[in-house]
Amino acid sequence: MIATLFVLALSASDLRADLASGIGAVQLPPGETHLDRPLELPPHAKNLTLRGHPTGSTLVLDPDFKGSAAIIINGAYNVTLSGFTIRGNRTELKSDWYLPEHSEPFADYYTANGIVVRKSDRLIVRGVQFKSIRAFPLLINASSHLLVESVDIQDCGTLDQAGRNNTTGGILLEEGVTAFQIRHANIARITGNGIWTHSYNDSPRSSEGFIIGSTISTVGRDAIQIGHATKIRVEHNSGSQIGFPAEYADLEHQGTPVALDTAGNVDYSFYTDNHFTDVNGECVNLDGFHDGQVTGNSCQNLKPVETYPGLHYGIVFGNNNPAANPNNNVVTGNTLKGFAYGGAFVIGVNNRIENNRFEDLNLAHCGTTPVPARCAYALDQPDMLRSGIYLGNNGGRPATTTGNIIRNNTFTGYGIKEHCIAVAPGVSLQRNTLFNNTCN
Repeated sequence: MIATLFVLALSASDLRADLASGIGAVQLPPGETHLDRPLELPPHAKNLTLRGHPTGSTLVLDPDFKGSAAIIINGAYNVTLSGFTIRGNRTELKSDWYLPEHSEPFADYYTANGIVVRKSDRLIVRGVQFKSIRAFPLLINASSHLLVESVDIQDCGTLDQAGRNNTTGGILLEEGVTAFQIRHANIARITGNGIWTHSYNDSPRSSEGFIIGSTISTVGRDAIQIGHATKIRVEHNSGSQIGFPAEYADLEHQGTPVALDTAGNVDYSFYTDNHFTDVNGECVNLDGFHDGQVTGNSCQNLKPVETYPGLHYGIVFGNNNPAANPNNNVVTGNTLKGFAYGGAFVIGVNNRIENNRFEDLNLAHCGTTPVPARCAYALDQPDMLRSGIYLGNNGGRPATTTGNIIRNNTFTGYGIKEHCIAVAPGVSLQRNTLFNNTCN
C-alpha cells in the first residue's frame, strides 16, 4: 500500500492556497482555524481529500462570518472530508429565517451552514463533528453517490421569530440527490429535522438512498423525513424526545413532529426496524407514501399524556400531493404505545395492515363530555379521534378508501373496545376486509 502524502496547511490562507489546485490531499492545521468567509473548493476539484490533524482540527465560523457555509463544494468529483470539527457561530436561537419561498433551494436561502455541496458526484463525509451551526450542518443539493458516515451533530439549528423551528439543524438532501447512504449518524439537540430529503414538486425526486443505524434525540420537528423520493430504505434507526422541547414545534403551520415522516410523492420505499420513545406527535406519517412497506417499527410513550402537548395519531395516511395516493402499502409488525388519538388513520386502496400492536390509545379520552380541548376537531365525525383504526374519506383532499385488508391487529385504550374500527361518512366497511382484530 502506498501512503497518501498530505500537505499540512498552517492557516486559513494556507488552506485556501492548498485547496485551490482542486486535487491531492490536504491536512487541516491542529487546533482552531478561524473563518470569516468560506473555504471554497474550485469547480474542477477532483480526487481531493481534506482531513483533520491527528491531534484534532476545528474550523470555527467567526461572529462576522459571511457566506453559505464553512466549506462549499460545487461541481466536484471524488472528494473526501474526514476527521475534523466545524463549530458554528450560533449565539442565540431566534433568527430571521422561516422557510424559503417561491421554490428557492434551501442552499440558496440559508447561510452559515456547515458544509454545502452542489452538483457533485462521489462525495464522502466521514467522522466530521458539527456544533452550534446556525442553519444546516450538512446540506447536499442535486448530487449523487454520497456517503455520510459516523458524523456527529449537536446543538444546531435556529428558530423563527415566533420561537418555532424553521427546519434547520440536521442533514438535508435536496433537489434530487441519488445513490446516497447516511450511516451511523449521531444527532442530538437540534431545533428542526434530523435527517431529511426534500425536493419541490417540479424538481427531480431523490432516489436509491439508505438511512441506516443512526441515533436521533431531542429534535424539534421530525427525526427522519422522506420527501418527494423513490426507492429509499430507512432501517435500524433509533431515537427519543422527538418534538422536544415542545415549544419549538411549529403546530401553527401543521408542523406536527413525526418520528418517520413522509411528504410529496414517495414510492417503493421501506421503513423497517426503527425504534423511538417519547414522540410528541405522530409515529409514522404516510402522506403520499405508496407501493411501500412499514414493518417492525416501534414508538412508545410511557409518560403522562400532559408530557406530550403535541401528541397525535400513531400512523396517519395522507394524500396532500395530487400525484400520490397512499395505495398498495404493507404496514405490519409494528408496535405503537401511548398516543392521544387512534392507532391509524387510513385512506387509500389495497393497503394491508396486519399483525400490529396499538396500545394505550385515546389518551386524550375523546368521546367524553364535555369534549376535551384536544378532541375539539371534526366534531361531525366523533369516531375519528377515538377509534383504533379510522377509515377516512379525506387525507388532505377527497380520498377513496376501499380494498384494504385489516387483520390480526391488537388494540387497547380508552373506549377502544366500543370504537375499534370505524369509518367516515361515505366509506364502507363492507368494501374493506376486516378480521381477527382484538380490541380491549
